[in-house]
Amino acid sequence: MGFLWSLIIGGIIGWLAGLIMGRDIPGGIIGNIIAGFIGAWLGSLILGNWGPVIGDFYFIPALIGAVVLVFIVSLIMGSMRRGRS
Repeated sequence: MGFLWSLIIGGIIGWLAGLIMGRDIPGGIIGNIIAGFIGAWLGSLILGNWGPVIGDFYFIPALIGAVVLVFIVSLIMGSMRRGRS
């Protein structure tokens, strides 16, 4: 049950990051989950472990990390689209 809860919270974190940035994450719900997990890792690596814990994620660093990840992915995807034109 813990793994399922982590998938749900990871998806929500990725979805919230996409909403904050105003950009869609490629891959739909799977992309949201991946962005949430990688964002949680990135956020805890940079900001440490603080804030409320939800589903084994420190929510605030995870959300900030996911926002940074969405920003970086959107820059890369934007440059790839411009390169094709």
